[in-house]
Amino acid sequence: MSASPASEKPLAGKIALVTGASRGIGRAAAFALAKAGAHVVAVARTEGGLTELDDEVFAATGEHATLVPMDIAEGDGLDHLGLALHNRFGRLDILVHAAAILGPMTPVSHLEPKHWDRTVAVNLTASYRLIRATEPLLRAAEAARAIFLTSGRASRPKAFWGPYGITKAGLEHMVRTWADELEQTSIRAVLLDPNTMRTRMRAEAMPGEDPETVTPPEEIGPLIVELAQADLGLPTANVVFADWKTAGTLASA
Repeated sequence: MSASPASEKPLAGKIALVTGASRGIGRAAAFALAKAGAHVVAVARTEGGLTELDDEVFAATGEHATLVPMDIAEGDGLDHLGLALHNRFGRLDILVHAAAILGPMTPVSHLEPKHWDRTVAVNLTASYRLIRATEPLLRAAEAARAIFLTSGRASRPKAFWGPYGITKAGLEHMVRTWADELEQTSIRAVLLDPNTMRTRMRAEAMPGEDPETVTPPEEIGPLIVELAQADLGLPTANVVFADWKTAGTLASA
């Protein structure tokens, strides 16, 4: 494989951690970052999906990703991951947190505690544990960028979307709080709303929808690469994929 020009590798030498990397937006993010030159540490529960991602990355770049099969709801595992990243790389330049679950589509009063607990554990508590585990690594980087996937449902509640919308609203509050605490550092965080995309989660929520009418997640890859390099302010407003695609700018960041 011939080497790509340096201009095609804007993230060369960067270390990028991507959660939810086995499919959907997480997979698209991991692949785009790898093609841009970053070494990707890919986290997901599905080992087979991670292996497929690695095959795709190697075919495109000649380099392998680092694969971490784990359930992010296991907080101790995230602590161990943070230590392993410190021992191997000493820093983290890019964090993309795409892992999430939809949770039951049911009235709030009908939710079973075990389903509520699982959705909160994956969508909210794991996000806090990830921030806690990676902040020292992000501080060690020259200009770290942390990208968190959110949803318009966080600010637009709708019947039956309770667990998902509630946890995404909590995520947004947490990321904005954390970013404010880090204002005097070189770390910058951003909340990214991908809008409607052709993912398994979307299919679960809208089983009657024709997937061919929905944007494929690969289209968000260039935006994530751009955000990984952008001069970002505090995340007072979400970056919305549809706005970026229309305007071709990160003015909303």
